[in-house]
Amino acid sequence: MSMMRSIYLDNNATTALAPVVLDAMLPYLFSEYANPSSASEAGVRVKKALGDARIAVAHFVGATPAELIFTSGATESNQTAIMGALSLSKCKRHLITSQVEHPSVLLMCQHLERLGIEVTYLPVDEEGRLSLDDLHAALRSDTALVSLMWANNETGVVFPVAEATAIAHAAGALFHTDATQAIGKVSVNAVASGVDFLSCSAHKIHGPKGVGALFVRKGIALPPLFHGHQERGRRGGTENVPAIIGFGAAIRLVTDVESDACYLRGLRDHFEQGLLAFMPCARIHGQEAERLPNTSNIGFIAIDAEELLYRLEQKGITAAAGAACAAGRQEPSHVLTAMGISKTAVLSSLRFSFGRMNQLEDVEQLLRVLPSLLLDMMDMPPITAAPLISCAHSQ
Repeated sequence: MSMMRSIYLDNNATTALAPVVLDAMLPYLFSEYANPSSASEAGVRVKKALGDARIAVAHFVGATPAELIFTSGATESNQTAIMGALSLSKCKRHLITSQVEHPSVLLMCQHLERLGIEVTYLPVDEEGRLSLDDLHAALRSDTALVSLMWANNETGVVFPVAEATAIAHAAGALFHTDATQAIGKVSVNAVASGVDFLSCSAHKIHGPKGVGALFVRKGIALPPLFHGHQERGRRGGTENVPAIIGFGAAIRLVTDVESDACYLRGLRDHFEQGLLAFMPCARIHGQEAERLPNTSNIGFIAIDAEELLYRLEQKGITAAAGAACAAGRQEPSHVLTAMGISKTAVLSSLRFSFGRMNQLEDVEQLLRVLPSLLLDMMDMPPITAAPLISCAHSQ
């Protein structure tokens, strides 16, 4: 008997390391181990490889290599941008962000509030959309920075970054976006969007964990978070060479974002259509908003999401309840809560995030497994035909 194929549908949390990325990294873990700051021949070779990776990542996000700082990941990039903006504008003590940002931004802002910085948290509507009118109203003469994510990690809802940037700049504020979830799924161009800072991370696009980048618009003298001579004096410390090489290799795999987006959207839409065919009362969070093509956050009425997640795992299917950074905690998703969804409904929601390594047969297997699991959890008798779960059955 053949074993059931494991199906991974949590690509917004992290992605599998692509084999060609691993192959690119291996020499820099063994033979090419010289310090890139060394003047030796071996050091010069490593420095050139770092330069090639920087060019690849920078060009992918629409920047020049000199505008890119390699970091340990998006969390460091986010916090470097926030702290840097405050340092650049010492007389400005106000920040604007949204209620649905990644915890690395929200927790940083809450910390800064305790230090006397004022923070405005913009609301979202029931579909997770941001109001530009709210941004207009929140801006003040002492606003140092507006920090808004490009796309939400839980719902996939995309924010109007270019428009928000223009509004912030008109008020004299800098603009930062966390584009970690967006790169590789939608077109991202830092310069064209007008942003001052842009954060991203390698492990969301089949690269290694522990490496990210921060775009800093030309002309901004960003103070370093770590002092040292590396990264043009903007981020000290010997570079994580194998990871940076892996980041560059992963970026080079993304050759056609539109084609990839079309493929991912096909998987997601097939899943959502199949799901609604047997459970019309299921809610697709953010369905009416512009979303990432790979993300489907589903509210299963009156179903314990954690139990459903466990049962799916038993069937070899990996999904997520809320964000990866909040896993293991019982608090309801701050993203869905900000959308006005009740605690009961939030705790009935799962996220399915598809990736380039997923296939149509993964979606078909999920749609075969889900009905029986849902029926069992609702204490409904199993049936051989495709079940139709109505709202009346699940109140």
